[in-house]
Formats: sequence, structure tokens, C-alpha cells
Amino acid sequence: MTASKPIVVAVDGSESSSTAVVWAAHAAAAWGLPLKIVTVVHVPAFYYSEPYLADSFRQELEATAKARLASAAVLAQQSVDRPIEVVTERHEGKVSRALIELSEQSHFVAVGPRGHGEFTGLLVGSVTSSLASHSACPVAVVRGRTLDGAPPTEGPIVVGVDGSEHSTAAVEVAFAQAAAVGAPLVAVNVWSDVSVQPSLGATPEDPLWSSIQSGEEAVLAESLAGFQDRYPDVVVEKVVARDRPVRVLSDYAERAQLIVVGSRGRGGFKGMLLGSTSNALLHTADCPVLIVRGA
Repeated sequence: MTASKPIVVAVDGSESSSTAVVWAAHAAAAWGLPLKIVTVVHVPAFYYSEPYLADSFRQELEATAKARLASAAVLAQQSVDRPIEVVTERHEGKVSRALIELSEQSHFVAVGPRGHGEFTGLLVGSVTSSLASHSACPVAVVRGRTLDGAPPTEGPIVVGVDGSEHSTAAVEVAFAQAAAVGAPLVAVNVWSDVSVQPSLGATPEDPLWSSIQSGEEAVLAESLAGFQDRYPDVVVEKVVARDRPVRVLSDYAERAQLIVVGSRGRGGFKGMLLGSTSNALLHTADCPVLIVRGA
């Protein structure tokens, strides 16, 4: 067993969790890290009013969990073209709490957008939302387009950049991920200002527009400078655009293999756990989204 932190993926028998297993297996192979597949057994409190029912229900859940973990381990090994170290674990308790605790000793935690027991109308389930908000490590929400149940492995890594603390952490993770999988990196800084909206008569030639654009280009360059030195083999495309961040990043998600964003940006309130951009992408992106919290 290696001492390196594993990539953790949660499974619950849903189709989305199987897709998360495939993504996590590819990530583990690229990083050379162990893959830990976990499932959480939860017996609702009302079952304990009848101990026999609680014991019977737990036995049924444990048998299901054992089969689920074995199936996921086989899927993980079959999904990659090189051997990876796979371990499985069964946990008990609340699912979100168990995964948040596991995140303290994990490289990434990967989950599907919603689990087997979530309402079908939900785009993002309560466990995924809670984990993205409170995890101690980056959280990959494996959503969007698939090919035969597998998430995309082609296309660039796209990272949202705005100069904030959480953005800096996201840039670092994005460079490392791009280097690990051998993908190009697209670094995107999106700005908007009501005083220079085209509907108000402003154009790119307007001095105020040009001033803001130049400032945002400087923010992007400064945010990337040290990381480009550390990862010289990563090909970087820099994009500065005037628009809504969600719209631009969603457009890139249609051809990216991964979107990396900070949990909240420079415009978010300090009390917010997830900013509007990261939260929206969890619901709409057409590729996996990696949420990174600042130090």
C-alpha cells in the first residue's frame, strides 16, 4: 500500500455513480494513486424502534453494499489500460458526513450529480451539494455527456480564473491535472460591468472597456505566471472575455474533458460556501466539474 492520499469515489448503485467510478479510475491511473471505492450504509432512525427490523434491514444493506463494491472494483479495473491499486470500504452513517470525513485524507473525492435515492427532478442531489460545500479536498462532480457510460477523456482542461484565493487553488489543481493527463489547459477570465454594456452604447474601442479588459488580462497573466514555470509542458490558452462566467464556461464544457473552478470567486460573499458560478456549473455543465476550495 502506498502512503499517497487516494482518489475516493462514492458508489450507491446509480448509473451516475458508475460513471464517477470510470472517471476516478482514469484519474487514479493518470496520477499513479490508489483508488478507494466507498459506499455508505445508513439505517434510518425509525428502524431502531423495532430492533429485529433494524438488524434485518442492516443485513440486507450490507449484502447489497458488498455486491455493489465488488461490481465497482471490476468496473474500475476494466476502465483503464494499466493496473491500478483498488481498495473498497463500507461505511455506516449519514452519507454526506462520511464523505466529508473521508475528504480529509483524500486527493480528490468523485461523486455523481445525484444518487440512487434522490428525486429524479433534482439536477444535483443533497449529498453532492453538501460535499461540494464542505469537502477538505477537491470534489469532482462527474456529470454531463458520456460515451458508453464513460465521461470524456478528450479535450482541454478548462479553469476559471478571477484572481481570488479560491481561484488560485483551482489554477494549481488544473495545471497539475492537465500535466497528469497530458491535456492542454484553457484559462478563462470573464468580466462584466454594467457601465460598459453594448446595450448602453459601449464598444471594445471605448476607453473604459479597454481599461477593464487590460486589467483583467493582467489578472490572468499574474494568476498563471508561476504555474507556467512549474508546468512548462502544459500548453496554455488564455481567454479574457466580457460576459457572464457561467455562460462562457458552460460553452467550453461542451468540448472540455473537465472544468475546474474555485468554490466561490472574488464576487461571492465571504459567508457563502459555494458561489453562483460553481453552483450553476454543478447543475448545467456538459462535462465533469472539479470544485476546489482555497486554503
